[in-house]
Amino acid sequence: MAKKPYYITTPIYYSSGNFHLGHCYTTVICDAIARFKRMDGYDVFYLTGTDEHGQKVQQRAEKAGVTPKQFVDRLYDQIVALWKTLDISYDKFIRTTDGYHELTVQKVYEKLLASGDIYKSQYEGLYCTPCEAYWTENQLKDGKCPDCGREVTKQKEESYFFRLSKYQDRLIKFYEENPEFISPKSRMNEMINNFIKPGLKDLCISRTTFDWGVKLPFDQKHVAYVWIDALTNYITALGYLQPDCKNFDKYWPADLHMVGKEIVRFHTIIWPAILMALDLPLPKKVYGHGWLLFGDDKMSKSKGNVVDPFFLVDRYGVDPIRYFLLREIPFGSDGNYTNEALLVRTNADLVNDLGNLVSRTAAMVTQYFDGTVPAPNAYIDLDKEIILLCESALEKVRADMEALSAPDALTDIFKIVQRANKYIDETTPWTLNKQGDKERLATVMYVLTECIRFAATLLKPFITRTSNVIFDKLGIKSPDNFDGVVKFGGTKAGTKVTKGENLFNRIDVEKELKLLDEIAAKQASDEQKNNTSADEQIEITDFAKVKLVTAKVLSCEKVAKSDKLLVFKLQVGGEVRQVVSGIAQHYSPEYMIGKTVVLVKNLKPAKIRGVESNGMILCADADGKVVFVTPESDVDSGKAVR
Repeated sequence: MAKKPYYITTPIYYSSGNFHLGHCYTTVICDAIARFKRMDGYDVFYLTGTDEHGQKVQQRAEKAGVTPKQFVDRLYDQIVALWKTLDISYDKFIRTTDGYHELTVQKVYEKLLASGDIYKSQYEGLYCTPCEAYWTENQLKDGKCPDCGREVTKQKEESYFFRLSKYQDRLIKFYEENPEFISPKSRMNEMINNFIKPGLKDLCISRTTFDWGVKLPFDQKHVAYVWIDALTNYITALGYLQPDCKNFDKYWPADLHMVGKEIVRFHTIIWPAILMALDLPLPKKVYGHGWLLFGDDKMSKSKGNVVDPFFLVDRYGVDPIRYFLLREIPFGSDGNYTNEALLVRTNADLVNDLGNLVSRTAAMVTQYFDGTVPAPNAYIDLDKEIILLCESALEKVRADMEALSAPDALTDIFKIVQRANKYIDETTPWTLNKQGDKERLATVMYVLTECIRFAATLLKPFITRTSNVIFDKLGIKSPDNFDGVVKFGGTKAGTKVTKGENLFNRIDVEKELKLLDEIAAKQASDEQKNNTSADEQIEITDFAKVKLVTAKVLSCEKVAKSDKLLVFKLQVGGEVRQVVSGIAQHYSPEYMIGKTVVLVKNLKPAKIRGVESNGMILCADADGKVVFVTPESDVDSGKAVR
């Protein structure tokens, strides 16, 4: 029987070349889905890649003193290394600078021109270069880009336009006939209310103010709008309009475009309209997931809140990072990353539950049966309850993954792990051994071994390496499908079990958090030294942006689980501010009460170890000792420091 095709894509990535954990979120989710579908009997094609054209790439390359191609080649090397580190099992990696892709983009533009769907005119409006996005005045948020919060610029240039307005009614009709096309449902409502109902305007789809892009074949001074270039990767990667188009015929339309919520409109309005114009079927589903947040803000290099995935994998291993992203983040909603959440989740689920179950079972089989899995005897009701749990797990996990909910899938898998740990306490194998009840002990050991086999099989798409280690311990070949978790009893009696090392070692969370704080502080210090020269000069207007005021310390106490941080309540004129400062090793809370300090008043609020800080207390570094800055004589709070 032929396998059913399944085509899944991530958005293709652009970055400055410094990747953070937020970049990994979508890709790890899609990898788990792709791996699950492969094991569940599908013929999967998983696509990812890099978006390498556009104005921002050209600007970044110029700033780095390299050509755009040199710049994106470095990007490509980095992201391929990152996906290898995270065990991403993509079937194809596309670069928008690939020759076949550029040629097909040109053919797409020619088809749109021939059908009358594009025309030449003048563009004048607002543009966000970092997002490569066009906006109207009423779409801005506080006068800035609603996606990234950065400045937009007024653009005026000759451009080609796509008749997006022509497809408004067809899009609405398609949404009505395919209510599951955009998920979650909130994204569908957002597209209709924020973009469709106000009326779609024709879309500018070429640029002339820079030249790093795909040249239009019928007008060489124009380059393709980067989003049209990027979106068409989903069909060019399959061979659309190319001599070898068998993958396109086999896999299109896509089963799932997985994207971040900030680019849903490109994938659910612009992309479907382009496909309609090309007379191609539309994707079956676009899922717009939430953001991975860091201190209640979107994880972003530009906002200085990145978490380095290479560092995390090197320190904790790939599976704890994959597991955290897949289990901790509520899918479809925003989720918060903290070092503490990662460490606590690792200890609770991977060390205490899974690792403990495997270690205890392997140790008992080794101790009681010389490392050989015994044959079971008659099952009692307690055993049958667990057997039913195992045999029903695949259907539950399959339903979870059909709903694209990896957190629910992992919760259902870990029900087997947690129930098996409880089963050990209920059956007390050590008592059975002491009593000489070898028949019952053999059944208990067999049930535990089977629970581990079921869990390891179902976990394989999610934590790729650990599952294979478990199968090695069980003396079983790692499966490539789910056939073995339909019926209980797949482990052959007589199989040799190896105890070996622990799957995961327990982390001292408090000690580790302290160490991570020290590493982060050193990295920040090193970066500041690298970015600031000793004789760098600024304009008086730059200094004027910093609002320095006097502030009186009303209260001060240590931040929980931190040796370095103090949280202050400061009187600043007629208001009270909460500020966190890392001076606990130099001043006691009692000493600081009543002191007058100098506060950076207009610093953007931030969360430090979960505590909100609204400003920064100025301090000097005196040969390793921190000294807070204070006026020479008494000054009322809230007075400007100039």
